[in-house]
Amino acid sequence: MYELAHRGLRTFGLDLKAGRKIGNTNVFGLSRPLTAHRTMQAALASVKSIYRYPVKGLSPEGLASTVLAVGQTLAADRLYAIENGPSGFDAKAPAYFPKQRFLMLMRNESLARIDASFDQASHTLVLRDGGREAARGNLRTPAGRAAVEEFFARFCAGELRGPPRVLHAPGHSFSDVAKKVVSILNLASVAAIETAVGAPVDPLRFRANLHVEGWPGWREFDLLGRVLAIGSQARLRIVKRIARCAATEVEPRTGIRDLAIPRTLMETFDHTDCGVYAEVIAAGSIAAGDRVEVVD
Repeated sequence: MYELAHRGLRTFGLDLKAGRKIGNTNVFGLSRPLTAHRTMQAALASVKSIYRYPVKGLSPEGLASTVLAVGQTLAADRLYAIENGPSGFDAKAPAYFPKQRFLMLMRNESLARIDASFDQASHTLVLRDGGREAARGNLRTPAGRAAVEEFFARFCAGELRGPPRVLHAPGHSFSDVAKKVVSILNLASVAAIETAVGAPVDPLRFRANLHVEGWPGWREFDLLGRVLAIGSQARLRIVKRIARCAATEVEPRTGIRDLAIPRTLMETFDHTDCGVYAEVIAAGSIAAGDRVEVVD
């Protein structure tokens, strides 16, 4: 029965494995020459949510609006990291280091249980575990950093390669890539993954800065090299697809590793990518609800 249905769908240019296409038709039933439809879909796209991650590996902060600066990440995004044993990071000459040098969800899934709040004015980080405050510290002071480090020494005992240390350098971002970028997630692509995995998928698993709604699934991959306009002035050029790691397997509130997202992506879509990185090429304010348009 399955084979008959499968052959029938293939007759109309569709494959049961979402994300694959046959001939010139994709799984959404849209032929690529239908550019008017694709243009309309792009014009209707908008920013659903904005997030930043002040401390790498910890919980996000939702923003109603923010200001994008040329060649920069979102303000205070990945501003701090927790070193997992000696990494060689030099705050006087900050450089990119791979995420394995820090506490991060790919290997330290229990981090998702921590509710972290960060006050940008005072640089005070508050950590809650199980609804109770577990640590508080001003990350600009030795005493504040020590309070946070002591918490992680206890909380991540058995997962550490050495004493945890709060890292920071003015102007530096502990991003997963060397270039300063903004990450964009297409919510329709997440919906396609939900269908493939057969369970709800929280978009926060992907730890992106901007959640975009209104694009067809995987539309973001067609936009490499293109420029997006968000708000009245901000412009971003899409530069790279985001390959996904085991961090996406972790439920972002409980810390339970429950969904094989990278494996599902590869088995269903023949890649492990979801979302794109973009460089800010024109500064401007953006807000949730702003239209996202392809302008080049």
